[in-house]
Formats: sequence, structure tokens, C-alpha cells
Amino acid sequence: MKKFGVYGGGMIAEFHAQAIQQSENCELAGIFARKSEVAEALAQKFGTKAYHDDAAFFADPNIEIVTVATPSGAHLDAIKKAATNGKHVICEKPLEITPERVDQAIQVCDDHQVVLTGIFNRRFHPAMELLKRSVDAGRFGNLALAKASIRWYREPEYYSSSNWKGTWALDGGGALINQSIHAIDQLLYLAGPVKSVRALTTRIEHHAIETEDTGAAVLEFKNGALGLIEGSTACWSKSGNPAEIQLSGSTGTVFLQDESFRIWEFKEPDETIDNEASEFMAGAGAKGLGANDPKAINVSGHIRNFEDAVEAIESGSRPAVDGTEARRAVALINAIYQSAKNDGAKVEI
Repeated sequence: MKKFGVYGGGMIAEFHAQAIQQSENCELAGIFARKSEVAEALAQKFGTKAYHDDAAFFADPNIEIVTVATPSGAHLDAIKKAATNGKHVICEKPLEITPERVDQAIQVCDDHQVVLTGIFNRRFHPAMELLKRSVDAGRFGNLALAKASIRWYREPEYYSSSNWKGTWALDGGGALINQSIHAIDQLLYLAGPVKSVRALTTRIEHHAIETEDTGAAVLEFKNGALGLIEGSTACWSKSGNPAEIQLSGSTGTVFLQDESFRIWEFKEPDETIDNEASEFMAGAGAKGLGANDPKAINVSGHIRNFEDAVEAIESGSRPAVDGTEARRAVALINAIYQSAKNDGAKVEI
């Protein structure tokens, strides 16, 4: 039984606590929050120990794994404290806000021989796994187009109620690095690395923030395919638009909406995979997970993400989302920002 400590007192910390308590071979041993009243309230809610002194939290020998649930630009500080105290680390997305800071996180964990895992919970749904199997089996032939679309909405209060969301220093950007990064990671995981990008970003609705609420990028993948990323928190819809991943090649097309398939078509059938995929075809009236409400997500992906990390720790293997994997989306998003700051100039990656 691995004992976890959650470092953070916000919404995502509660998701971490829920996931830990529902994961196999995992036990919640404590929660840290800077405000003592928040720490006590969360500890009471989840039946665990409260910490508001981070030195005591990181020094507690009862805690073996720390999950980091602080603002994005503060992740490195928490990772360093955990690693130097011999704790394995599971860190919420993004691992950090620049590839250079991600590299520092990787290095400090390597130096102290602890496992570092990033959270990309959308990788761990069965529908995503079926799609990845089909990619690896070459069922798309020559991949032509790949797209990630995140047309979400956030109320103005989402930003105004926080001192870090929509800031460069602590959010690292806006709709792309915060809301869209899961879909961007999925796109890279499926379509492979990107060679170059051209991008534009803007503010359509949320003019009080420093960063973008809308961005679009044209990608050139190393395998020759072309791609698109569109991400926004300014796209209102009544039910919420699902995040969508689209892959199309010379022998297949799949559109994945959150955890369901809108299209699943291949020139050559594979009875085993296709039958499994039929269980995840989208029905009418599908709503986007987290599209309008960041709390409207389930913890199933986090559970699988945590269990994969525990298995890696116990077996001495690499977790599915190690530091190198978690870095890829951050590097691409930073290249998108670089292009946008230069009026859409081409940026090689």
C-alpha cells in the first residue's frame, strides 16, 4: 500500500484526493494547504491528516508519494521539495510552464532517484487506448491530417476569482496551456512529434487576463502529416462542446469526442478492435467533459494515471507519462506562443 500526500488546497487537489481513495494499492496520508482552515477542512472531508507547514509535510516519513496540485508555475518548487525529501512525484498538468523548467524537474528527480509522473488523464480511457492501438497497427495508412479542437467556455469569474489563472508567471499562458493541453498531448501521442508550427493567439472574451483565451496553430508533423490545433475558453454553447481529436489517413478516419467516437472508419476491418470500439460510439446529446465547468470531469482517468505511476514505482519501470512524455506538449505550446508573438512566423521544434 503506497501512501500519498496531496500538495495543494484547490479544486484539483480534491480530485487528486478522490482518485487516491479510489485507486488500488493507494492510501491518502495527508493534505497540505497554505491556509490552515483549508487544510483542516479538506483533511476532515477526506479523513486524513492536515498540514499547513510544508516543511513538516515533505519531511513526514509516512508519505511516500506527493501529488502536486498547485498553480502551474509553482510546480517546480514543489517537485524540488518532494524530490529532495525522497518522495516520488505525480504532478498535475502541465508539469511546468516552460520546457526548461520541465527539464529542471526531470533532473532533480533523477538526481534523487525518485519517479516523476505527469498527469495526462485523458490518455488512460479505453477509447483512447483503442485509438492508440489502431495507430500503432498502421490502420490509418499514410496519415494526412490530425486535429485537436477545444472550443470551451469559462465565465469571467473563473479568471477574476483567481490570482494566477490567465497570467504568464503562474499559468504559463491561457486557453492553450491550461484547458487545451490534454488534447494537445493526445494529438502528439497519436500523430507523433511536430516539426514546425505557425500560430496566432488573441483575446476574444476575457480581456482582463494577460494571456490568450483563443489560439489556432497549423502544424507540420515529422511523419509528413499536417495538423491543426484550435483552443479557446470563449466559445459558449448550452451543453458544452466536447474536446475532439481527429485523425485521417489514406486508409482510415477516426474522430474522438472526449471519451466517445463520432467517427470510426477503416478501409480494412479488424474485428477485435472494431467490436471493442463499437461500445464507445457517441450517442445523441453528448456533453463536453469540463467544457463549460472545470469541475464537470470524472476521476477515472486520474485513477488509472495514479495506478500506472504506482506500478512503475513498485516495478522499477518507467511510468506511461514520465517527465519526457509530459514535456512534449509544453514544448509545442511554448513554440505556438513564440510563433504568435512573431505574427505567425514559422517556428521549428
